[in-house]
Amino acid sequence: MLTKFKEKFQSLILKEAKIARRIGLTPNHVSVFGLVLAIASGVAYWSTSLTINVELKNLLLVLGPVLLLASGFCDALDGAIARLYNQTTRFGGFLDSLLDRYADASVYIGLILGGLCDLHWGFLALVGSLLVSYARARAEVEGVKMGGVGLLERAERLLLISLASFLNIVWADSLRWVIVILAIFTNLTVIQRAVYFKKKIIQR
Repeated sequence: MLTKFKEKFQSLILKEAKIARRIGLTPNHVSVFGLVLAIASGVAYWSTSLTINVELKNLLLVLGPVLLLASGFCDALDGAIARLYNQTTRFGGFLDSLLDRYADASVYIGLILGGLCDLHWGFLALVGSLLVSYARARAEVEGVKMGGVGLLERAERLLLISLASFLNIVWADSLRWVIVILAIFTNLTVIQRAVYFKKKIIQR
């Protein structure tokens, strides 16, 4: 749903892309840094279970989504650099997609270990999120574009988790319920993409 917005956003961060290029960063560097931020986000979520200090726990619940949003920014920035300086490569696309999956897994595992969601719902959300991306990658190998197809693509998932994290400070179950929503709708998105793929290949 937010794929078109992401493309427009990438065109708006050309200044940041030029700065990154000026200091010697390549798209792959930015992709790796985005993964590091996502892992740090997962660690922040996990660390909420290691303290009984309410203020520290709330600080971690702010730090987690801030790092997650920064990781999402890197996900947009690497593509902007690649297009602006004609550094788009097949390996770069593969690496970016691969690191995104590790990033997603890091965040969900952090939420599960931090006790911020139920284990079974967290697991279903993680599986659904990975399969949404796999469905797109596999379909595009067959020449069927999947951008914008489905209810919950990666951008929507990151935003929902981030918003729920901030809200969790005043409503302790917000993250728990958002993970339930993600568990249901990511898997529905996989079904949507499967149906869309079948429709497209029949039309050929």
